[in-house]
Amino acid sequence: MAAFAVAKSKINFKSKVKEYYGNVSKSAKEGFVKGACRTDVRRNRFELSVIGVPTNSSGRSGGVKREPTALRNAGLLSALGQVCHLQDKCDVSIRWPTTKRDSASGIIAYTSLASMIRGVRAHVARVLGAGRFPLVIGGDCPVLLGCLAASVERYPTGLVFVDGHEDAYPPHKSPTGEAADMELGLALSHELPELIRKAVGSVPLLDSSQICMLGPRDKKTLEETEIQSLDDGTIVFHDDESLRKADIEVLAGRAARRLARRVGRLWLHVDLDVLSTRSLPAVDYRQPGGLSWKQLEVLTSSIISTGNVVGMDLTIYNPDLDPKGRYARRIVRYLQTALPSAD
Repeated sequence: MAAFAVAKSKINFKSKVKEYYGNVSKSAKEGFVKGACRTDVRRNRFELSVIGVPTNSSGRSGGVKREPTALRNAGLLSALGQVCHLQDKCDVSIRWPTTKRDSASGIIAYTSLASMIRGVRAHVARVLGAGRFPLVIGGDCPVLLGCLAASVERYPTGLVFVDGHEDAYPPHKSPTGEAADMELGLALSHELPELIRKAVGSVPLLDSSQICMLGPRDKKTLEETEIQSLDDGTIVFHDDESLRKADIEVLAGRAARRLARRVGRLWLHVDLDVLSTRSLPAVDYRQPGGLSWKQLEVLTSSIISTGNVVGMDLTIYNPDLDPKGRYARRIVRYLQTALPSAD
């Protein structure tokens, strides 16, 4: 009877793993067994570590730099603590920036950017090394570079890039000089400046076959400025219109699973300007189109539920444009809804 009970428990455990992971690659399943993944099915707990990155690529002290503090003040930690086993890793220390655009690199606050990437890389590496899921709260989009640098150092990593912009301007052609215009291009090693190359370590961080882009809607702007879109057939690319027309849960989940079968692990980048201006007006660069909160919740949940996502960064919310904190609280509800429950 005892042997039968043990055998039965093993079968039940395997069925739970299969149910949670679905159709994933062998390497992803091996990562679970080795403790590389962030969810322990045996204890049914989502092990989450929050890392704040108070950075603003414009070099200014306000704006999106205040996002980590604003979301904590809006109840982020208590809300996520209800659905996850939570650790707050506080904020990454960053070299004080300048608003000056560096003439050699073409990037504003160039040395501060490199400092931020190194700090994020170190924090994320420690969290991944502990077998936990890092939730990195920007700031703006260049935090992705530190996240990817830490992840690819441990295992092959693909990127699910959920963003209202393509963010692949060559530095000297960026209309703003902000690294938030160019982080995906830098990850692909498009005109990668030396300090950034040293900060990320392994280059390129990605190639086009390791990327799935969901939600960009700035192709017309890129055409007007004579910048080549990344929607050239080499990257899985679904703009906001195609997402709205499709069954977004099916499309996003299928795209993430296909990418995971090639690379094993995924990093999820969510820039909140993928939302429509009506849904989130507290962003610096508004555009027509975009997703609703419900669509973003479904998309995020479907990607994470594949079981292959090892970490996530969330960027681009400007508390200065939200004096009553209404949208900070909505962002907290989005995360609480989209992340796996500990129940």
